[in-house]
Amino acid sequence: MLWNTLLLALRSIRRNLLRSFLTILGVVIGVAAVITMVTLGNGATKAVSDQIASLGSNLLMVRPGQRFGPGSEDAAKFKAADAEAVRVQIAAIQAVAPVSNKNVTLVYQARNWSTMVTGSNNDYFLAGNWHLAAGRTFTEAEERAGKAVCVLGATVREKLFAGQNPVGSQIRVKQFACEVIGLLQSKGQSAMGSDQDDAVIMPLRTVQRRLTGSQDVGMLMVSVREGVSIDAAKEQLTLLLRERRKIAENEEDDFRVMDTRQIAETFTSTTRILTTLLGAVAAVSLLVGGIGIMNIMLVSVTERTREIGIRLAIGALEREVLMQFLIEAVVLSSLGGVIGIALAAAASMSLSGLMQVPYLFDPFINLASFLFSAAIGVIFGYFPARRAAQLDPIEALRHE
Repeated sequence: MLWNTLLLALRSIRRNLLRSFLTILGVVIGVAAVITMVTLGNGATKAVSDQIASLGSNLLMVRPGQRFGPGSEDAAKFKAADAEAVRVQIAAIQAVAPVSNKNVTLVYQARNWSTMVTGSNNDYFLAGNWHLAAGRTFTEAEERAGKAVCVLGATVREKLFAGQNPVGSQIRVKQFACEVIGLLQSKGQSAMGSDQDDAVIMPLRTVQRRLTGSQDVGMLMVSVREGVSIDAAKEQLTLLLRERRKIAENEEDDFRVMDTRQIAETFTSTTRILTTLLGAVAAVSLLVGGIGIMNIMLVSVTERTREIGIRLAIGALEREVLMQFLIEAVVLSSLGGVIGIALAAAASMSLSGLMQVPYLFDPFINLASFLFSAAIGVIFGYFPARRAAQLDPIEALRHE
């Protein structure tokens, strides 16, 4: 019985292929849009998580001031001695890198490039999860004496050396020459959109003496040992810095400690909210597609009134007629769901490549979209099917 009803529904759909295709077009677009938006959103969330992880594992970033922007510069800067105290007094700390930055223009032969020079120590490479592609990092003597040596990022190498190995070359930084001793492996963009490879790292004392003219340190990068509670290390770090900065018990901190986990949670929660919003907006087109199916099914009932009357007159039950039209609507919407899933897979793969985010197949959203499209057929197909089943056989047979 059910098989015969299904065959009748398929025969009716095949009789009007173009109309059937136009009917399910709304469902196809709705399903494809929902799956594509959610898939790209999941890919973007994964890309953000990976980019934040590339900043360094178990990383704490300590900055003067309690907020970003105006006002934060009023707080006292750190000193190199603060970093040394953190290294010595907190056992949970694996690496501490004092950081001082200065915007400069680099010159090599006929090329020049404006970028930010970072002054730090060898712990910077460990804390920031940097790996060398060529050359070496600083020696202890170079750090202590403030030698004019530097390690370049991939973008700086491309701009100044056109992709060639820069190790051993001399570049001009302001009024002094600096020897390139190392080249960093590429990291790409950060979660905030900045180019992580546009980097030049020099010994801290070199930057302080030759570029900033100050002993101030703008940030401390602190890497916590594996297996150690980051929250406990964060608390110890806060207490030590409060003591060194002579902050009274009733006073607020004049510095902030940022955990990369918190940054990751903030960004990923934002992308998830946007993904949900975009998916909900795309789902509206599924409802539009359902209305289209109901409209066409009502037209179909009107066109086939005489056929329905004959079936009822020769003994077909109302529920059989109801089932016939309901299955026809469900087959239409389900077919639209299948085509939409295929279209979404192709679109997601293409757009993932263009957006440079990973393609993550989500079986849940694909299955949910298909079931929702089938439910659309049941919901919007029920009224036309019920109308067909309740036709008076005599009036239906008289219909022209």
